[in-house]
Amino acid sequence: MSYMGCALRAATPRRLPAPWRSPRPFSSHAGPTAEKSVPYQKTLKEEGTRSAGPSRPLPPSAEVVVVGGGSLGCQTTYHLAKLGVTSVVLLERDRLTSGTTWHTAGLLWQLRPSDVEVELLAHTRDVVSRELPAETGLHAGWVQNGGLFIASSKQRLDEYKRLMSLGKVYGVESYVLSPAQTKDLYPLMNVDDLYGTLYVPKDGTMDPAGTCSTLARAAAARGATIIENCPVTGIQVRADDFGVKRVHAVETAHGTIQTPCVVNCAGVWARALGRLAGVRVPLVAMHHAYVVTERIEGIQNMPNVRDHDASVYLRLQGDALSVGGYESNPIFWEEVSEKFAFGLFDLDWDVFTQHIEGAINRVPVLEKTGIKSTVCGPESFTADHKPLMGEAPEVRGFFLGCGFNSAGMMLGGGCGRELAHWIVHGRPEKDMYGYDIRQRFHHSLTDDNRWIRERSHESYAKNYSVVFPHDEPLAGRNMRKDPLHEELLQQGCVFQERHGWERPGWFSPGGAAPLLDYDYYGAYSRQRHRDYTYSRLLADEYTFDFPPHHNIIKNECLTCRNALALFDMSYFGKFYLVGPEATKAANWLFTADVSKAPGSTVYTCMLNKRGGVESDLTVSRISPGEPGSPLAPAFQGKSPGDGCASAADVGPRAVAQHNWSHITAVLQDMKLQCKLIDCSEELGMMSLQGPLSRVVLQEVLDTDLSNEAFPFSTHKLVTAAGCTVRAMRLSFVGEMGWELHVPRADCVRVYRAVMQAGARHGIANAGYRAIDSLSIEKGYRHWHADLRPDDTPLEAGLAFTCKLKSSIPFLGREAVEAQKSTGIFRRLVCFTTDEKVPMFGLEAIWRDGEVVGHVRRADFGFAIDKTIAYGYIRDPAGGPVSLDFVKSGSYELERMGVSYPAQAHTKSPFDPDNKRVKGIY
Repeated sequence: MSYMGCALRAATPRRLPAPWRSPRPFSSHAGPTAEKSVPYQKTLKEEGTRSAGPSRPLPPSAEVVVVGGGSLGCQTTYHLAKLGVTSVVLLERDRLTSGTTWHTAGLLWQLRPSDVEVELLAHTRDVVSRELPAETGLHAGWVQNGGLFIASSKQRLDEYKRLMSLGKVYGVESYVLSPAQTKDLYPLMNVDDLYGTLYVPKDGTMDPAGTCSTLARAAAARGATIIENCPVTGIQVRADDFGVKRVHAVETAHGTIQTPCVVNCAGVWARALGRLAGVRVPLVAMHHAYVVTERIEGIQNMPNVRDHDASVYLRLQGDALSVGGYESNPIFWEEVSEKFAFGLFDLDWDVFTQHIEGAINRVPVLEKTGIKSTVCGPESFTADHKPLMGEAPEVRGFFLGCGFNSAGMMLGGGCGRELAHWIVHGRPEKDMYGYDIRQRFHHSLTDDNRWIRERSHESYAKNYSVVFPHDEPLAGRNMRKDPLHEELLQQGCVFQERHGWERPGWFSPGGAAPLLDYDYYGAYSRQRHRDYTYSRLLADEYTFDFPPHHNIIKNECLTCRNALALFDMSYFGKFYLVGPEATKAANWLFTADVSKAPGSTVYTCMLNKRGGVESDLTVSRISPGEPGSPLAPAFQGKSPGDGCASAADVGPRAVAQHNWSHITAVLQDMKLQCKLIDCSEELGMMSLQGPLSRVVLQEVLDTDLSNEAFPFSTHKLVTAAGCTVRAMRLSFVGEMGWELHVPRADCVRVYRAVMQAGARHGIANAGYRAIDSLSIEKGYRHWHADLRPDDTPLEAGLAFTCKLKSSIPFLGREAVEAQKSTGIFRRLVCFTTDEKVPMFGLEAIWRDGEVVGHVRRADFGFAIDKTIAYGYIRDPAGGPVSLDFVKSGSYELERMGVSYPAQAHTKSPFDPDNKRVKGIY
């Protein structure tokens, strides 16, 4: 018999293969051996031998074809059937669960540092613990034994306290326990090195075979067709009359199914399936392992354990434990086999040893406990450790539901429901922006194997790391740089990475902090970087208190408020909408009336059919430009209004990609004759903001910048340092200022001219950390923080952006009008606290002793010297949330279990009359 202590002693260091070379063959080496088998009494492998053909005849057509019979495939099929899609077919190449689902540990933890994920997990739990048993009369594999998160540091315990506060908003029962209380709950645990634990009594586990077979039975009862032993061999894609590629059919060796919709739930094999349709699926396959112990006396009924600091989990398995974790040197599965089904790899003990050491430290009895079996199977992982979901940008009707990073069971119910809603209604019910394949990765990255591998490795290795508010990746950096990158780097810019782009975060007085090639944290015999300035500055941010750089960001903010600051916002997206029906498209897409004369700029929203905010942006009407000019496209029309162009400043680049996808889908669905042009790469953007911005820019630009000649929300082509640029009088920080849109080749020249003119006025560079603080202080919204697709303009205080007084129709208008007539049942509210305490979002909002919501976004406002937080609140009694309701309550914000008195504001606490943006100081 193998023992865990023996395994720890027997494993010897050896050189692991470089991450870009195949680790195969998976040869065994000196060390203990154990049977390879999963710890479940029943798997679907034993339910019958594989036949020569499909388990049932293929229908000639279907509304939806789901490919892959694992957790996501079964959950998506079940939820499609629940939505009334009876013509849905699930195709599985072998038997249900045979890929990665069959060997999963099946853990479900209810609390995560994301409000949306808490909701997704809650639905999965509800499906397996209540919905499926009630619907089928069968046990769906749910075991509720609780969950225990281990904190070996103050920072880790702070993270758990944040989760506990968020859990109160969603009714998730949880308790922070002392080491002594933890010992009482789990007598076999070593608590000598603990700060405390987070106990969630209603966490539990799922049995993969029981859950998936019950889902399949329930889906079939509602009309779905489940077909096993039927590999997909091709996806037919055809272009429509407008050249848009759409799914046409699914091919198998046993026939073809005509369908307009395919859902890729193929897990590790999703990348190969995507290639059949010309769709890039950015994931990698890795070995992921756990071992199953022999019987342990006294372990029965103990909660599952996650010891994040040791990167190990302990899952109760009857009277034994399954022990696994996430290592820094995972093995990549380089050549994914199409024939792999119900298979396991040999466990590499050298890689796995670190988990044994952590497990024995936490539960010492494990040192003399036998190892019954090893489970090492393939799992798919992604570059940001989030699943890949939604409609692929390359092909309409091709949906993804894959890349779940070992969380496919726990997220399956929630994500399956959202994916089904996405397919049927065109969008999910919840805010799935963080999972949506259309905006997560720039197209230049989704086929870059080095970038995918580096980022996926880092995400895997840091899976159990504390989630700090200002963390940044070290992998896959310097992929996309704007024209001012080198200029700002030498001035101490500490960059943030967003959507592959390096954008200014803040400016260190200590000098340059360049990013170095990824060192894999020393794994695979790589040499770790020494004296890495950027990594050291980043490590200083690993806190839930005010970071060491708090006062540096304060200086950037106050320089903007009192003098002027220059923000490099080249990372923002910049689109042109042109064509014969551009005006018709603009009227339909944008909530505000953008039918203005050239030279005007309008702040507006874009909505979905339910009235949810898909974006907030500025739209400028422009005149025709010269052919090839990035400042204005050349166009013409046959009659007034035809051939018009709108320039859209569509926000940060990830948001820009979301906007591109949304606009493009609307144009395609409406078959409008116009074109969207992306000039983001050709134009840089500098924003000069502050009371002295007019004085400085008047020295650089060849135009009158007075209020009369250049009012707020207007733009014009001007000359700066001998270069033609487009100047827009706008602000995202609440000060008088101008944006300069500059051709890429001229950016450095214009930047230096502005900085030289501003030197005697105290100009300073400032980054996005300052923008975050300044914008929340002014009450400006951030899309995907204050605004999401599940929020409406009325709820967010943006009713003024909607042209409801006109008769012009726009997408989402009916939903907004209906909400206006029935009342608003949730409302975005600004809060401030007198106590200077750091908040970052997810804090619980209490009103008169009841939880009414949680904070979406928070920061410190340096001009008003207060913590500022924004969150949506509701009436616990179910009534409308009026302004009187907001004003009449007594509020507290709960941070890490401690409540702080807060004041609610119905207007921005800074410059509520908007004088400063108009130049009135």
